[in-house]
Amino acid sequence: MVAWADYKAEAKSRGALALELYVAISTPAKAPENVKDNLPDHLAYQADLERAGALAFAGPMSDESGELMQGTGMIVYRADSLAAARDLADKDPMHKSGARSYVLRRWMINEGSLSLSVGLSTKNVEFS
Repeated sequence: MVAWADYKAEAKSRGALALELYVAISTPAKAPENVKDNLPDHLAYQADLERAGALAFAGPMSDESGELMQGTGMIVYRADSLAAARDLADKDPMHKSGARSYVLRRWMINEGSLSLSVGLSTKNVEFS
């Protein structure tokens, strides 16, 4: 395996973005009722992280068919280190209560695109 720092340096040298984020794959660890009971606090916590700039993206994932809700979620954090991202994930009410567990990984964004349209007078925002 290649050392992360070496790979990041190589990616940057070839012109890649090499933006580091941290991805938590969160899965139910207790009964669905436990997950539902913690949902309001979980969503409030994520909103606080979003306002603070520590949450890049979050949301549920489908099953492999794309047709059914699997119960797995993905949370993408902005943090200074894996330890700092783990602290954010640990403090999530879903994880703190044990209703869900997670696996955390560094993620390096090298390629891709996104589009953002902001209507100044209509205050309409479109993201794709």
